[in-house]
Amino acid sequence: MTQSQVLIVQHVPWEKPGRILDGLDDLGVASTVVNIAKSKKPDLPDFDQMAGLVVMGGPMGALDYDRYPGLKAEAKLVRAAISVGKPVLGVCLGHQIIATALGAKLAKGERPEIGFAPIKRVDKHGFFSMWDKQIDVLHWHNDVVGLPAGAQLLARSEHTKVQAFRVGSALGLQFHLEVTPTLLEEWLDEPSMVKDLKAAGGSKAQLREAFAACNPQIQPLADQVFSGFAARCNAYAQTLGAASAQPAV
Repeated sequence: MTQSQVLIVQHVPWEKPGRILDGLDDLGVASTVVNIAKSKKPDLPDFDQMAGLVVMGGPMGALDYDRYPGLKAEAKLVRAAISVGKPVLGVCLGHQIIATALGAKLAKGERPEIGFAPIKRVDKHGFFSMWDKQIDVLHWHNDVVGLPAGAQLLARSEHTKVQAFRVGSALGLQFHLEVTPTLLEEWLDEPSMVKDLKAAGGSKAQLREAFAACNPQIQPLADQVFSGFAARCNAYAQTLGAASAQPAV
């Protein structure tokens, strides 16, 4: 990358950045999307020019390195980004990749969490300053993670102790604030997602109805979280630009 950009790591075509990308676009922060899950030695953009890192969701396990060797490279990338203070955001699988990259344990949850259900705020942070104590959000996961050492727990749910955390320059979200109405329809056109939904006792009609009911509360929270992340990426990009403008000594 000649220009600083936010690197967005996708794992499957339908788990897109959605509102995360909207937040970046609103501030004019450039981004590029890659899928490196199956690459043993992925070709990645210049790390020094990365203004931030987003790791999206996917159906694989965070430690499934045998089938998806690129996940190991993602974990290394997460650790490197956090070590130098680059903004990092992980959603669902991405949340689990951040946690496990920093030494947290990965396990199967008590039961799959699929559909809308409440999470409870444990601690207040700038990203969640407008958030009430409890809010219904979209869940879609089987695995859960522990809290990395030194991390601040931000949210939990009845069946998942770590729903959101902050550690260094990274924010992990087990739930899906990024999903827009259009993206939801893409999920519901994907057979594997529909299979999971039905196995959890849900239906397309129920999920659409719940999304319509919850979205007016979720949209402002998503805007705050993702605009905050975009602002951090923009500020980091400016430091990169300032550094590159310095004359060589």
